[in-house]
Amino acid sequence: MKIMIINPNSSQDMTDADAVAARSAAREGTEIVAVTPEYAPASIESFYDEYLCVPGILNEIRKGDENGFDAYVIACYGDPGLHAAREMTDKPVIGIAEASLYFACQLAARVAIVTIIPRFRVPVEDMVAGYGLSSKVIVRTTPVYVLDVEKDFDGSMEKLRQECFRARDEDDAEAICLGCAGFADFADSLEAELGIPVLDGVVCATKMAESIFDMGRKTSKYKTYRFPERKAYTGLMQHFGSKSEAADVAAE
Repeated sequence: MKIMIINPNSSQDMTDADAVAARSAAREGTEIVAVTPEYAPASIESFYDEYLCVPGILNEIRKGDENGFDAYVIACYGDPGLHAAREMTDKPVIGIAEASLYFACQLAARVAIVTIIPRFRVPVEDMVAGYGLSSKVIVRTTPVYVLDVEKDFDGSMEKLRQECFRARDEDDAEAICLGCAGFADFADSLEAELGIPVLDGVVCATKMAESIFDMGRKTSKYKTYRFPERKAYTGLMQHFGSKSEAADVAAE
């Protein structure tokens, strides 16, 4: 199968790291293609950034369907644009946060997300509530900005490490989800230190995409995720009406 990993920010280094993480988990024969959208913020650390990155994500999925991709992974821990992306294609679209949380909940009764800067807590908590997991999941933040991992790997690791230990020791977290795609390199070493499962979202999403593909399932087009209705889009949005013919077919 062929999976597109979409890094919704403009950091090519992070896109390359996402590709490495996905390939480390993918089975032989799965092709991983990681992309950086044509338009994207430098990093995603707020509601504002999340909303602005969505057109770039949708544009990559539009191109991906034209080029025969079998599944998509949105590699940002806020899962920006996930529901809109599922309307654009009948292929599986996996958010790294949703995937890691579902895996974690099979491994532990109480889960912590350890993520980036404090202002990102509410977007993550809102997302967790939307998945119906607030009773099982707590959110901890760090002083780490998304691009700090590229600038100061060791310093970022230590700040993340400290908060993971607090999540385990103070919140009784029995598994930890790393709340940023840029944290992928930290998962194995943290798990060895903490003695509890530590999950990277890109790895989880890659395995979930493979599993759904193996089962022969696609995104339901019955109602909520049906293709968008035919209408005009202007400016930056002009290509997003390209699924209108599919929408007409689905409506019949």
